[in-house]
Amino acid sequence: MDLGAESGRVVRATFDGARLDVEEVSRFAHTPRPVDGVLRWDLDGLSNAITAGLGRLGSDHGPIASVGVDTWGVDYGLLRSDGTLLDQPTCYRDPRQQAPLSEALARVGRERLYRSTGTQINEINTVFSLMADVRAGRLEDAATLLMMPDVFHHLLSGSRVTEFTAASTTGLYDIAGGRWAVELAEDLGIPTRVLPEVVPTGTDLGPVIGSLGEGPLAGARVIAPPGHDTASAVVATPFTAPGALFISSGTWSLVGVEVPAPVVTAGSLAANLTNEGGYAGTTRLLGNVMGLWILQECRRHWAGEGIEISYADLAERAAREPSLRSVINPDAHEFLRPGDMPARVRDHCRRTGSPVPETPAAIARCVIDSLALSYRNTAEDIAAVTGTPAPAVHITGGGARNLLLAQVTADATGLPVHCGPVEATALGNAAAQLVALGELGGIADVRAVVARTTEIRTLSPRPDPRWEQSAARLREMTEEDDRRRGLIPS
Repeated sequence: MDLGAESGRVVRATFDGARLDVEEVSRFAHTPRPVDGVLRWDLDGLSNAITAGLGRLGSDHGPIASVGVDTWGVDYGLLRSDGTLLDQPTCYRDPRQQAPLSEALARVGRERLYRSTGTQINEINTVFSLMADVRAGRLEDAATLLMMPDVFHHLLSGSRVTEFTAASTTGLYDIAGGRWAVELAEDLGIPTRVLPEVVPTGTDLGPVIGSLGEGPLAGARVIAPPGHDTASAVVATPFTAPGALFISSGTWSLVGVEVPAPVVTAGSLAANLTNEGGYAGTTRLLGNVMGLWILQECRRHWAGEGIEISYADLAERAAREPSLRSVINPDAHEFLRPGDMPARVRDHCRRTGSPVPETPAAIARCVIDSLALSYRNTAEDIAAVTGTPAPAVHITGGGARNLLLAQVTADATGLPVHCGPVEATALGNAAAQLVALGELGGIADVRAVVARTTEIRTLSPRPDPRWEQSAARLREMTEEDDRRRGLIPS
C-alpha cells in the first residue's frame, strides 16, 4: 500500500526471479479535512479503502505472501493503552504547529534542535505537532505514538512499533545515535512514554489478523518496508553513478544523495539539510522542496472555477510560455496551506518584483521553473557539504512524467536527468518485502532488477546563463522568507 498526500493505492507486486512488476489494484483519493478546528486525515476512510483493496487483491490474485505500507512522513496516530486509536491523526499542514516552532527556537535554540537529531528545522516536523498536542491536552490519554505507515501496520497485524525511516522524519529521532532524542523531548515538555520501539526496515510484524487474515490474505505476513515513501522510492532508484542526486517528485520534492552516515555539521545546519533514515543502514541527506503541491492546489482551484486541466495539458501549455519570466520561492510559508494557490503565486510575484503570471499556463511555467531552480540550489548546498558535486540527477515518482520539469531541471542544474521509474515507491516497498522473504539479496540486487525491467528516459542540459542569475535571486528570496519566519538569524 502506497499512500500519498493526494491519493492512495493498493498495488500488486510480482517477482519471477528476474522481473519485478507492479500493477495497481485500486486507487482512491483522499484529503485532510477540518475536524474540531484542526486539519486531520480521514483515517476511517483510508482504512476502509485499504481493506477493500486488499480484499480485492486477495480474492483476485491470491495467495499473497506479504503486505506493507508506505506513506508521507512526519504525521502520526496515537494509541490508548488498549490499542485503540485516540482520534483522527492531525495533518502537518495545520497552522497549530507555527507557535510551537517559535517556542522551541526560543527555548532550546536552532542548533540544539538540529544537532540533537540531524533533522532540518521546519514547522511540519512531528516534534512541533507533539508540542501542540501537549498544549491541547491531547496526549493525556495516549500510550503510544505510531508513525502513519505503522498505524496501518497496527490495524493489519496488531503491532505497536515504528519503522526506522518513518521515525527519522520526526525531528525527535537522533539519527546519528540510533535512538529517540529523549533529552530534547523532555526539555520541550513532550512525554517520552509515548515514543515507541523503533524497528529496522524489513521487520516481520506478524500475520495479517482480523477478517482479512481469516479470508483472502490468510497466511500473509505484514512486513515493514521503508515506511517513508521517499525511502522506498530511493531503494528502487537505479543510480547511474555514485553520488548521483535523487529527486523523489510528488506532492513534495525531496532532493538529496545517499550517504553512508549522517552529516550533521555547521554547513548542513546552515543549509538546513536533513538526514533521513535509508534502507540497509544508509542515510539520505536531502532538502525538502515544496514540490507539485502548488500545482495540485492550483488545479483544484481552477476546477472549482470550472476550468479542468490535466497535468499533461498544463505542462504542454506551460512549455509554450517564456522561461524564467517569473520566479517564486516554492518553500515560502504562504504556499504550505490549502487555499487559492493561483492568487498566492500572483501575490508572491508582486511582493518580490517578478512579472505577475495571469493565465494557468504562465502560472504553471512560473512554478515549474522555480522548482528547477530550487533543485539547483539544493544540489549546490549538498555538494558544498559533502565535497562531491553530483554527476547526474534521477527523478522518480509522478514528477518523472512531467518532461518539461525534467528538462528545465537538466537546464538549471547543468546535469543529465534520468526520468524513472515512475513507480519507484511501489517498487521499493515491494522489493524490501522480497528481501525480507529471501527472494532478493539486498539493495544492489534490487537496483539491478529495477534497471533491467524499467524504462528510463534521459534528458541533456541546454546551456543558458539566465539559470545562474535566477538561482542567485531565488537564494536571496529564500533567505528573506526564512528570516521573516525566524528560521535563520536576522
